[in-house]
Amino acid sequence: MTTEEEKQQIRTLLDKVGYGTLALSDKQNRPYSVPVNFAVIEDNLYFHGSKTGRKMEVFRSNNLASFNVVEELSFIPSYFSSVSGEACPATQYFLSVIMDGKIVPVNDPKEKVTALNALMKKLQPEGKYRDLDTARDKNAIDSSQILIFIPETTTLKVKAGQNLSKERFERIIRHLKERNEPKDKKTVEIILKHRKQQTT
Repeated sequence: MTTEEEKQQIRTLLDKVGYGTLALSDKQNRPYSVPVNFAVIEDNLYFHGSKTGRKMEVFRSNNLASFNVVEELSFIPSYFSSVSGEACPATQYFLSVIMDGKIVPVNDPKEKVTALNALMKKLQPEGKYRDLDTARDKNAIDSSQILIFIPETTTLKVKAGQNLSKERFERIIRHLKERNEPKDKKTVEIILKHRKQQTT
């Protein structure tokens, strides 16, 4: 069961990340994945694309899909957590949302406009464009293919050293603070947050 806090983390990540990977499977059960920009409206995802091409061919043969977004946190070199020199502790920390569901084409012009304007707002938050209008921009809207992804399951995955021993945990925190690269501060916050959750 997804908690309210996890739901908020999921929505924050979906709103922040610019693109994700859409995974499909054709009628021969061959996998196909493609990176796509997206916008969230309520609990659904909207994609924009061409009316032709492999993505549309695969989707039309099987509308079941999986979608994944990742926010990269800090890379953890092996020497951050190991004192014996082995390479295997090297790892990448990240936050991820994995969704399984189905894709449905959007045909209603008003819903298309809402989706396209949401995509523009997300991808160009500084503005400097005009919103689309159903009457004024009819040709552009008609020529656009909008797909809606309706999730049936949504999972938040956090990889941030939750199961570290006390010694390794303290070493990694110390090294991250010393390195102090742009992602390291947030990584420390997430490690500490999930460490606290485990002990409460």
